[in-house]
Order: sequence, then C-alpha cells, then structure tokens
Amino acid sequence: MKRQIFVEDAVDSHVHYWDPGRGDYDWLTPALEQLYRVFGPSDLAPLREAAGITRTVLVQAAPTVDETHYLLDLARVDNSIAGVVGWVPMLQDDAPELIAKLATHSKFKGVRPMLHDLPDDQWIANPDLRPAVEALIEHDLSFDALIFHRHAPAVEAFAKRFPGLRIVIDHGGKPPIREGVSGWQDWADAIERLAALPNVHTKLSGLATEAGAGWDSATLERYVQHLLKTFGPERIMWGSDWPVLTINGDYTRWFDSAQTLLGSLTATHRNRIFKLNAVEFYRL
Repeated sequence: MKRQIFVEDAVDSHVHYWDPGRGDYDWLTPALEQLYRVFGPSDLAPLREAAGITRTVLVQAAPTVDETHYLLDLARVDNSIAGVVGWVPMLQDDAPELIAKLATHSKFKGVRPMLHDLPDDQWIANPDLRPAVEALIEHDLSFDALIFHRHAPAVEAFAKRFPGLRIVIDHGGKPPIREGVSGWQDWADAIERLAALPNVHTKLSGLATEAGAGWDSATLERYVQHLLKTFGPERIMWGSDWPVLTINGDYTRWFDSAQTLLGSLTATHRNRIFKLNAVEFYRL
C-alpha cells in the first residue's frame, strides 16, 4: 500500500546506479561492503514507488566518459530515469565536441566533475575551462557542484564568471553536521554567499550521510532551515543520494524526514521542492 504523501509524481533529483565490476569507481572498494555491489533501477523501484516518486535524475559516480555512456544506456531502457548528469574531461581540447555529441541524447542533462575529490580546491578557477562551459551553456546543460564549504569561494567566482550556466550545489554543500556548533558558521556563511547568486541552486540531499548515527529530523532541522532561508523554496530540489544514503539511513526514513521538515511550507512550495524545481532545472 502506498504511504500518504503530499506531492504526486515527485522527482528524486539525485540517484546513483553502478556496477563495481566495471572497474572505474576508484572510491568504491570492497572495504565499503554495504555499497560494493550492483545497484540498478530494479533495486530502487519499490522504494521510490512507495514514496510516490515516478522519475529520477541519475548522477555520475566515476570520472570517466565510459560511465556516462553506461548511465545513458540505462536511461534508454528505463523510463523512470528522466535525466543523466555525466562526466566529461572539461579541460581537454575536444571537450566542447564531446559535450555536443552527448547533448544529442535527449536524457543527457549536465555534467559533474566531482570537485571535492580533486587535489586542487581552485581547479574550477582554471581559465581553460571556458570552452567546455560555453558548450554547456550553448546546449542548455547544467553543472552539478559536489563541494565542501571550503570550495565555496572558487565556486562563487565561477558562477559570477558564467552567469548563463545553471549550477546546483549537491547535498547542500555537505554541511559538517557531525561537528555541531564548531562547524556551523563557515558552512552557513558559504551557503549564504552562494545563494546570493541567481544561477546557483542546491539539493536537499546527502544530509543524512553527513550526520552522525541516530540522526532524526531534529538533527537536520537547523541545516534545512538555513537552506530554505537562503535559497528559498524556488531553488531547492529534493534528492535521496541513494544508495550512498544507505550508509547512514534508508530511503523511506530520509523521504519521511524531508516531508516532516518541509511540512509547514505551502503546497505550492512543497511541489516545487519535490518536483518542479528539478523538472525546470534539468529540463526534464
């Protein structure tokens, strides 16, 4: 039986599917026993259907073009996958041509360079990124920024340099929830500066992963309220970050918590966060 929900045909803006046997997930090792197996659409289907979620945005988990094609192949045969955020070598000379080719696939919606894994926190400031970014803008594609708050100044400058590029901050900028009060201010200030830029959006996702074991809605409330205060309900989209979510939570628990945390919003605003913002941002 479907549980009571307050948005029909919702969209999950941040899902991963992978197969460790493909061999290009450097971070995904057997030590991550809970995640080290194949995760695909059939695994998520009963969870998202119970939540009333009909569409997902599939996000890259390996910094390879091969994985991008793997995700697009999944999207070709599964209608629940409404969009794919892939990876491209943005500093290579042929990046604009590769972006143009990928853009011919109707479900290719943007790129993510996994900024928080790069050794250079200023990588995004490289002027040689311009041709690739201009290609993204030309083909109406978006940019997922996977960052910690220390990356915020570089991302802020990047967003100002390319005001025509739609940018979304994954996982609310990964707030240091486990650090408590000591980690709050730097993250909160970074979010406020990023949210001041009209082309920057954020995802209400990944918070459970950043929280300690035993988290509940009260644990996350301060962070969710700050995201609402700064970005407003017009530039926030809900996402699960499944199956990474399973390290410190589960799909139903996070979905129900998000509904609780956003329960005081108007129906219009809840509809934006759980559906329309993702539809509009990713051109689903």
